[in-house]
Amino acid sequence: MARDDGHNSIIGEGSIFEGQFYIAGSIRIDGKFEGEIKTDDTLVVGETGKVKTNIHANNVMLAGTLIGDIFARNEVRLAESGKMLGDINAPVVHLSKGVVMKGNININAGNKKDIQKLVEESYGSSLLKESDRQDKKD
Repeated sequence: MARDDGHNSIIGEGSIFEGQFYIAGSIRIDGKFEGEIKTDDTLVVGETGKVKTNIHANNVMLAGTLIGDIFARNEVRLAESGKMLGDINAPVVHLSKGVVMKGNININAGNKKDIQKLVEESYGSSLLKESDRQDKKD
């Protein structure tokens, strides 16, 4: 049975929802969801939750199964029972021991700037390849 942890909406265990779901509050999914989902608050996928979509939310807690990408404005938490195929884009990411995931994790620390450019600028302007350095020596 789905627990009510103060979420505005709950898709309970055994329930199936397909379609578009835009919510101005938090949501917990303990059932199955396929489609498109966006919230300006927290989205929780419980241990029995099975979700196939890209998630757009402030905060995401994954304890169930997700096929899709996560775009979080604040943070993402993957619990030990979490399973995911997809990418994570967030300022903060927490991974528990036992998580199963295949995908890329992009941690932007809240920066709007392209991550690759940010790191390259931090490293310095002399990002020459070894072959470029050798050419200049000759």
